Amino acid sequence: MPAERRGPSIADHGLVGDLRTAALVATDGTIDWFCPGRFDAPSVFASILDPDAGSWRLAPDDEEARSQQYYHPETNILVTRFMTEQGVVEVQDFMPVLRAHDPDHRQRLVRRVVGLRGCVGLTMVMAPRPDYARTMPELSTEDDVVRFADGDVHLALSSTADVEVADHAATAHVALRTGESALFVLEVLAPNEPARGCGEGDVDELFDATARFWRGWLAQSTYTGRWREWVDRSALTLKLLCHEPSGGIVAAPTTSLPEHIGGTRNWDYRYVWVRDAAFSVYALLRLGFIDEASAFVRFLSERLGEAADDGVDTERLGPLRVLYDLDGAIPHERELDHLAGHRGSRPVRVGNGAVDQLQLDVYGELIDSVYLFDKHGRGISHDAWTDLRRIVSWLMDNWDRPDAGMWEVRGEPRTHTTSLVMSWVAVERMMRVARRRGLPGDLTELAATRDAIYERVMTECWNDELGAFTASAGGDVVDAGTLLMPMVKMLAPDDPRFLSTLALVEERLVSDSLVLRYDADALDDGVEGGADGEGTFSLCSFWYVEALTRAGRLDDARLALEKMFTYANHLGQYAEQVGLNGEQLGNFPQGFTHLGLISAAINLDRSLDA
Repeated sequence: MPAERRGPSIADHGLVGDLRTAALVATDGTIDWFCPGRFDAPSVFASILDPDAGSWRLAPDDEEARSQQYYHPETNILVTRFMTEQGVVEVQDFMPVLRAHDPDHRQRLVRRVVGLRGCVGLTMVMAPRPDYARTMPELSTEDDVVRFADGDVHLALSSTADVEVADHAATAHVALRTGESALFVLEVLAPNEPARGCGEGDVDELFDATARFWRGWLAQSTYTGRWREWVDRSALTLKLLCHEPSGGIVAAPTTSLPEHIGGTRNWDYRYVWVRDAAFSVYALLRLGFIDEASAFVRFLSERLGEAADDGVDTERLGPLRVLYDLDGAIPHERELDHLAGHRGSRPVRVGNGAVDQLQLDVYGELIDSVYLFDKHGRGISHDAWTDLRRIVSWLMDNWDRPDAGMWEVRGEPRTHTTSLVMSWVAVERMMRVARRRGLPGDLTELAATRDAIYERVMTECWNDELGAFTASAGGDVVDAGTLLMPMVKMLAPDDPRFLSTLALVEERLVSDSLVLRYDADALDDGVEGGADGEGTFSLCSFWYVEALTRAGRLDDARLALEKMFTYANHLGQYAEQVGLNGEQLGNFPQGFTHLGLISAAINLDRSLDA
């Protein structure tokens, strides 16, 4: 990769994947993030985090070439089209998915470049740097296949073009006229597994079968409202974050993309956050995708069952961790000091320190998703109910403990309002399931705990002077998380307390539909450098749309939603945050944001049609 390449911004990417892992493709034709095998595996291409950390570039030789990206309609097949003085070519990137739960699935990253007009010269340079660029691979050529190893995973590059190997990179040059094409296929193999390669006919079949898979999956969606294109793209993006073998849903497919360029708030999101995934289940269920919800409930059930056998940190952290890797293990945080970080944003981290936090709100999100699955899906099993009763029994003894909250504050624990609200949700939803299904449970004890939590929220988390609910009991910091209160049915949307809280959120946290999580100047989050320069949190912006909808301010809600669409990237995808200049910040794309879009659009549609 040319050393002078500064690299595209976070938003200048599209995502392709195979329900096991994913790759980011930049608008300049570079794959600059790819972890072979699975989302949380070590990277082999990571130039989005460091120019020397590996990349796979395929682009015209014309340095003045202009590019456009789009998805093949109703699929996750990404097309990057280049316009040059010599003509037009396009690169089609995809990871084949032939059928759901395919026992014969083979992981491949396919790049097909097609000449559309004129004659265009292109160069392919694949410079792999396995294990987060901690190793320099030895590339070997055998039967026109370039092979190299990434730990226990072996990779092989096949091509219809002549490929040369030198200086730990594979290079090819092609000139394509109208109708001509060239193929480059990277296979992920087991040790000693032979490469199969792909010819033009093979790729045609893979392209068509993959397109059919994505279109068939999307056809299950029940959404037919005003913003179908946006909702469909968000659903397809959420599906790309699903790890089909385990049922887990990762928060994002990347690590350490900064919340502030040059800052230290760089986290690894390639894991299953109970909170994020539970909200994703809600969004997918709203669209009619039962299989994904069922798979995640299975993943959760396994974690619930394991919690009974792991009492090491139960007293301190509770029976559930905030996040898990795809195997259900705990991904402890460490720093990769050898990587420069995205545009100099260090440190680069793998694993996540939030695994060692107490975040009580996750129990509410978890049990709410199970409640919805029991109501709209296939129902929960006896064993799952037994595990839930044990979990809630612990929560009823611990709901009033200070914690890190849903924003994962690394400073002193507080009694966060959102943690109390979601603890109330956990108990209240257990009561609903027990009553509806006639399942065993002490409803009197549950009701007493539910009422105690409610009273504490209404007394200690309400600030009379501000006329609003605050971020923590007895505090004066405004928190966008309080917008959830009518969404989870703790307050009526026209309750004067909620309306005045909404008004204060608008005054202190909202700017042009963009919403900050909290007042960063008034809240020490325990991170070195604080939240200086932190962008607005796009999920909160969609919560704001939904709060306006529920409060009956439909014109305001519609305008805020349309404004939020303008902050998406060129493909309709969102990172975690939006910076002061409108750029995307944080890991990309973020599932939390896309599920917020889905929920906001569905509820606003319903209200406009009422």
